[in-house]
Amino acid sequence: MLKKDKAELHLSQNKNHKASLNNVAHLMVEDATVLYEHCTTHNVRIIKALRDAEFELRCFVLADPDGNRIDIGQVLPNPGGTA
Repeated sequence: MLKKDKAELHLSQNKNHKASLNNVAHLMVEDATVLYEHCTTHNVRIIKALRDAEFELRCFVLADPDGNRIDIGQVLPNPGGTA
């Protein structure tokens, strides 16, 4: 388990783990655009491109090296608009 402030991330070391089509973690960040650019620059596999969603988040989905899907989100300051 990883902890920082109020955040916790629980990890598994199951050698037989198979990634699924479901997002396994949801992370809220301060600047999704900067993280997205960092990920694309470093050849992280992007599952869903950066977008401003109707549910008031700027978001994207990436895959970790094992293929697990991680959903990244940033609350938009102007609901339905861009930051």
